[in-house]
Amino acid sequence: MLPLLLLQTGEAPDAVRTRCGGFADWFRAAMRLAPATLRVVRVDAGEALPRPVEVAGAVITGSAAMVTDRADWSERTAQWIRDAMAASTPLFGVCYGHQLMAHALGGRVGWLPAGREIGTQTVARNPHTDGHWAQTLPATFAAHTTHRQAVLAPPHGSATLARSVADPHQLLRYGPHALSSQFHPEFTAPIMRAYIATRADALRQEGLDPDALGAQVRETEPARALLERFAHTALARPCAAA
Repeated sequence: MLPLLLLQTGEAPDAVRTRCGGFADWFRAAMRLAPATLRVVRVDAGEALPRPVEVAGAVITGSAAMVTDRADWSERTAQWIRDAMAASTPLFGVCYGHQLMAHALGGRVGWLPAGREIGTQTVARNPHTDGHWAQTLPATFAAHTTHRQAVLAPPHGSATLARSVADPHQLLRYGPHALSSQFHPEFTAPIMRAYIATRADALRQEGLDPDALGAQVRETEPARALLERFAHTALARPCAAA
């Protein structure tokens, strides 16, 4: 069976990692995968990517980097995303991965007009979207967020599946097997609280209340289940088992 690829584009801040572990741990737990099923490549560290046909699918993580910086490793990953789309490789981008997928496929990424979005948000599913990915979600659901940039204009031909008050493009679909979320389905409530605590000083400077944000954190099972469904669907495809 082909592995599921985790394209790791960064790592948790040291303070968060000490308390909660790192990105690969979070994604593996959220997708409920055995360690041998997941292949991790640190694209931000220059590690080589496999060909898209050599993996069952790929999940692209978040990062403290900015897509608009157009770093060499990021642009190489964007080209890999285009190649994967051409090969019909299942893809799921998260946060930075969400923005990078949109950028790679012709969308526009920039600073979120409303300013930083952080904490557990209420996300609303687009009631006019009949795609099968959106149908697995409640009309509204909780999701963890932490970002300052966002998808400002989705790629032509994509569909917006869900939005929050601050970000109208929280969940995008690019094709039958490719989607991305600005929210973090891999976060647990303790991880979200750790991010808020780590960034408390910056949040106060921006006029946000970290104590209130921390008190509003709650679990986000529908968001996590969406990522798990993607992973197991990708691994179950006939080409993944060949």
